[in-house]
Amino acid sequence: MERKINTYLNRWKRDISKKVLVIYGNKQVGKTYSVLKFGEKEYKNVVYFNADNNIELLNTLKREKTVDKIIMRLSLLANESILTNDTLVVIDNVNDVEIINAMKLFGKVQELNYHIILITSLRENLKNFKCEELQFKAMTEVDFEEYLVAINNKQLIDFIRTSYKNNSPMPFHSVAMDYYDDYLMTGGLPEAVEMSINNPNKQLLNTVYSKVNDTYKKEISTLDNLIDITRGIEVYDSIPYQLQKPNKKFQYGLIKPGSRSKDYEKSINFLHNNGFAYKCYKISDAKSPLSSCKDPESFKMYLNDTGLLFSRMHLTRNKFLTDINIKNIIYENSIAINLINLGYNLYYYQSEGKAEVSFVIQTRNGKILPIELVDKNLSKSKSLTLFMNKIGIKEAIRVTDENFSIKKGVKYIPIYALFCLNEGI
Repeated sequence: MERKINTYLNRWKRDISKKVLVIYGNKQVGKTYSVLKFGEKEYKNVVYFNADNNIELLNTLKREKTVDKIIMRLSLLANESILTNDTLVVIDNVNDVEIINAMKLFGKVQELNYHIILITSLRENLKNFKCEELQFKAMTEVDFEEYLVAINNKQLIDFIRTSYKNNSPMPFHSVAMDYYDDYLMTGGLPEAVEMSINNPNKQLLNTVYSKVNDTYKKEISTLDNLIDITRGIEVYDSIPYQLQKPNKKFQYGLIKPGSRSKDYEKSINFLHNNGFAYKCYKISDAKSPLSSCKDPESFKMYLNDTGLLFSRMHLTRNKFLTDINIKNIIYENSIAINLINLGYNLYYYQSEGKAEVSFVIQTRNGKILPIELVDKNLSKSKSLTLFMNKIGIKEAIRVTDENFSIKKGVKYIPIYALFCLNEGI
């Protein structure tokens, strides 16, 4: 499967000023597979280490203090030669800062002829890993562009981008909507995408997501104590139900009666910081920076993959396609994922009068942009207009299942075009 990370890896290889590369992202998104395929294609040989419980590797990197000695020891450990410019060294499941400290030595070499990639899953590790000597690259699940390439419809991407740029109707709108609905039901995990392509029976995907659930809960078990582990799993399991409420604000009492925010704060932050779920904070005002307006006690939580949410809600294809309420839940979660992958923090607006705008973001140039999911159950939503008048802004986006258009200064974009959102804002 062609992934966007491949383009980045090729640029990294050719960069004469490159550093040791750290690729991070959730388990099951294809990090190791993509790196090893890249290595097989671009290098004479690949030397792979799994750092998980690898005491010998850890002791080697802790002991040696020069680049040459580290390379020599790694060669002995792998029983393979590590050649300058011709060998890719991959260290997977990096969780120990001692490995990072050893790799910093390579960052002091003016022209790095050793090509080294580290892979880690828990994003909280990055707090201890960040340094000038290394470079970092996030990898996410398969996005809609990659999905279209995987199902041999790459040409549709150009039509979508052109229509987004020109605010003109997309000639293959219904086709794109069908593909996007299939993508949402499938989700973005590479294994799920490949299974979906080879077998259109969506129910088989439950086996993939059952495995993913187990993997995530194993990651949650790395929390410091049993109470936080239990609470982390309780929060994670409650998210699909929380999203099905008319008021999607996260409610602790729905986990168990008498639950309090301070009991679950650590577990919720773990899920958010590591990308298992995303917090979307409530704001009742909108000024720069948006983070200054957030209410830390009021937030929604979204899962990191729509296929996972589809499975956790025990949905069928027919239920998703015919139930507007269910479709809106999946669509809203999809917008959250797209915004996160584009690098935005998540906020939603709610006034004292309960007028609500689905998402509010702040662009790279500081512009505040409301994004509303069109709800067909509401004949005419005034929340977006009220928000724009209150804040004094003239631009907004409504996400819909209809074609591109502009109405009263508001840009309507079909939900499949969310990947274009960074263009021209």
